Amino acid sequence: MKVLVIGAAGMIGRKLVESLLQKGELVDKPISQILAYDVVKPEFEETDGIFINCRSGDLSEPGEAADLVNDKPDVIFHLAAIVSGEAETDFDKGYRINLQAVQYLFDAIRAQNYLPRVVYASSIAVFGAPFDDPIRDDFHLTPLTSYGTQKAIGELLLADYTRKGIFDGIGLRFPTIVVRPGKPNLAASGFFSNIIREPLAGKEAVLPVSRDVKHWMASPDSAAGFCIHAAEIEGDKVGPRRNLTLPGIAVSVGEMIEALGRIAGPEAVALIREEPDEAINVIVSNWPREFDAARAISLGFRCETSFDDIIQAHIKDTRGEI
Repeated sequence: MKVLVIGAAGMIGRKLVESLLQKGELVDKPISQILAYDVVKPEFEETDGIFINCRSGDLSEPGEAADLVNDKPDVIFHLAAIVSGEAETDFDKGYRINLQAVQYLFDAIRAQNYLPRVVYASSIAVFGAPFDDPIRDDFHLTPLTSYGTQKAIGELLLADYTRKGIFDGIGLRFPTIVVRPGKPNLAASGFFSNIIREPLAGKEAVLPVSRDVKHWMASPDSAAGFCIHAAEIEGDKVGPRRNLTLPGIAVSVGEMIEALGRIAGPEAVALIREEPDEAINVIVSNWPREFDAARAISLGFRCETSFDDIIQAHIKDTRGEI
């Protein structure tokens, strides 16, 4: 079993590769090699029995995708993208990375004339207001950001290339993934992680929206689990609707802060500074808040059941159990 992970240096990509190395197999077949690819060269330790090749490059460059699939990987995870805030401010870059590179990859697979499983990272940003509450899996796609539009087009391409027998694709509409490790990024949703991660580390965090903002979330561990389950699920069970809205937890910013207080105490909560940012508020106000993920759940996708669990998962990853 040969596996290609595009976006392997990102948060979900790192989690996924680490999980694959630990698991050692996919679809009941031993993993023989992993090609970990990103614009920044990923770094992973060798594991007995699994050859890991770490490479850097730009998937939006002509010829790059063809080179990546030349060895005909059995499973391809496409997790690479520029985040929502950057895609909104840099229109050309957003379409080059989030759409053009996707089509290069899909066409490169077509040229190889074989049938891999392709797991494509989409987003709940494909939905736009006005919303039902909760939003069903088959709610119409009316994205109100460039990032959401790019992901929606990617979903349509995935479904059509699958229909034509070019590959066997599964699109995953990820919740917002928290708590993200590392430093703040340019994602408009970044503050959801910042207001937990920074106070847990004894640092101040800025909250740019009101506490009644509600959002759909899951942990990095769940994100890696979603990817692995998508690689292993039978395509016939998914049917022609190849894109799935994944499980998550609908939680308000206020409820997040309350969970932080229960776990880390009032001194951590005191490090959150409320500083409204209208640009972020406009973007976030166009995002859906809660989903009916019954279809994905019926297919075996699972995540946490409380935000306390998400915080504890982050603590375990970064500092050990408390």
